[in-house]
Amino acid sequence: MHKRIMPLLQLLVLVAICPVVLAQAAQTKKPTPSPKQPPATQQLTTDAEKKNIQAYIELLRTNVRQEKSQLMGEVMLLNVEDAKKFWPIYSDFNDELAKVNNLRSDNIQEYARTYTSMTDEKADELIKRALDYHKQRSELLGKYYERFKQELGAITAARFVQVEHQLLLIIDLQIASSLPIVGQQ
Repeated sequence: MHKRIMPLLQLLVLVAICPVVLAQAAQTKKPTPSPKQPPATQQLTTDAEKKNIQAYIELLRTNVRQEKSQLMGEVMLLNVEDAKKFWPIYSDFNDELAKVNNLRSDNIQEYARTYTSMTDEKADELIKRALDYHKQRSELLGKYYERFKQELGAITAARFVQVEHQLLLIIDLQIASSLPIVGQQ
């Protein structure tokens, strides 16, 4: 039992740290540009900050995927034969999930960019995109439930959906708790 809990705790710590670091990066006071500093230099600093944040996001995605896979492996309780079937399908699932998650990442970045100048139109657009992301992610889980069910049976497929859904909820909660509520500045 202890072996099952440790990876989950590690994942929770990793997921808990993500919003804190991102929030600190977002709240870091940017130096006021001096009149002598050329605009091109100001733009380079902003571009460098964006690249650093993007690199950090990619690192977190990699770590979360690895932790998720480790936890999934422990919870699924697969024998050798089933593991040979499960892991290639799970790899395909994660590849497709990464593409769907890019929609979320783009939407969050757009939200951060427009948060201080939010309009009704932009809020409507962002929420519709967020709902579309959740719909696509749910459809992806359904698609892979069917693939797992076909290869490994309904019980194993249901276990996959339960565990994956729980992990995604934890990640969702961490992301949601790190974002400011629209209209509150």
